Amino acid sequence: MEEPEFSVVLTGTGGRRMDVVQAVRSITGLSAWRSARLLESVPVVVVEDTWFGAAVDAVGRLKAVGADASLLCGWCERAIVPGAGPVDSGPCASPFWSSADCPAGRPRR
Repeated sequence: MEEPEFSVVLTGTGGRRMDVVQAVRSITGLSAWRSARLLESVPVVVVEDTWFGAAVDAVGRLKAVGADASLLCGWCERAIVPGAGPVDSGPCASPFWSSADCPAGRPRR
């Protein structure tokens, strides 16, 4: 069965705004100006519809510079903090997965 796609949601910029702008630039390929503008819309989706590993990497880059970020499962629409599990512990709402098999309910590192 295919895996769901994930989005990376920036939920806070922390105190190192310029470092976060640089991290967003490296993740998205946007210009410095567009990256800075993106930060004005927090919470905002930084990356859409990517595979789990790339999303975890992007969240790690953002967290390394002091930003708050999470993953959003494209199927069950639950927020996930890598290594900590889903923010919402409710059952998966996906028509494709049982709650026990949902990747958002058992995120890998």
